[in-house]
Amino acid sequence: MTASADLDRLQRRLGYRFRDPELLALALTHRSAGSTNNERLEFLGDGLVNFVAAETLYRVRPGAEEGDLSRLRASLVCEESLARLAEGLELGDALTLGGGALKSGGFRRAPILADALEALLGAVYLDGGFEAGCAACGRLLAPALAHLPDAATLKDAKTRLQEHLQGLGRPLPVYELLHAEGPEHRPSFTVSCRLADGAGATEGHASSRRGAEQLAAEQMLLRLGADRA
Repeated sequence: MTASADLDRLQRRLGYRFRDPELLALALTHRSAGSTNNERLEFLGDGLVNFVAAETLYRVRPGAEEGDLSRLRASLVCEESLARLAEGLELGDALTLGGGALKSGGFRRAPILADALEALLGAVYLDGGFEAGCAACGRLLAPALAHLPDAATLKDAKTRLQEHLQGLGRPLPVYELLHAEGPEHRPSFTVSCRLADGAGATEGHASSRRGAEQLAAEQMLLRLGADRA
């Protein structure tokens, strides 16, 4: 399929046709392809999609508290969710990538797809105005908004563990970094989660300290029999 056909298909799936083709091309140009790329449009689109998600959630969840709304919005606009939306548009087929990113399969990588989708939405806003940008965001988010989970299920493990312990009147957990090793581009962290009242300790291993803390908390929830799973 030609590049022109890829762009035409992308615009049909997006539900928006660009008046300025150069703006569309810029939105689809990854930084690996050169200094003229989609990073500024990504910044703009990030703000737009966050606003649309927040405004829609405010309307459809009138009784939700601010914390619940924040968690729901985060689930809608996180990298994984945006990358899935980009895959649905077959956005990767239309990207312009540098040689290294192309060889490494960049057109399939979630961070690149998510960033490109935000850039594309930022470009729609510049090309067609605020209403066009919001409409494009709304169309993309509509399926997920129609099947929103219970906000409580979106709480991370550390938050769930803290709330569980507070409900029982037990002391809060203490997280301790046990090991940090590996090269800079591939670090490994081991963190313990310990309760002061004798429930023992659990460990988590991940490529970031925060991730290791979350896994250690998840293990503690399982040990206490409090995990939803």
